[in-house]
Amino acid sequence: MSTQSPAHVRQAVASAEPVDAEPVTIDAAALSSTAPADLRDLRAALADEGYVPAGLRVEADFTTDCSIETQREADRLRSLVRTASHLGAGELVVHTDADADAEKVCPALEALAERAEREGVSLTVAGAVDSPADVDA
Repeated sequence: MSTQSPAHVRQAVASAEPVDAEPVTIDAAALSSTAPADLRDLRAALADEGYVPAGLRVEADFTTDCSIETQREADRLRSLVRTASHLGAGELVVHTDADADAEKVCPALEALAERAEREGVSLTVAGAVDSPADVDA
């Protein structure tokens, strides 16, 4: 849950100045490195070209029927939350497989959503499992 009230958000936006930068969503597969120093360099290079990283997009692979592989994929996604945060991107968009087993995947996505919130990144899940809240459905 956010600790910022709508009034604080409106106040911050009211004092903001528009910037001539195009927001972009970056495909995680296109990143050559996720080291924090490399991400700072990428963010600076994007700014030099007139772009601002608004989001990071990733294809998740939860098709293997193995809890170890599910955990390995969840760990990879967790590292991408950190990557999004270091880039200054406000959103991680996770595309799930059509064959993903919601019963197995939703707990991992719920934990990922909690981590994303702590890192200041919003999590959007698209695909077979639409939302971490689907585990209750």
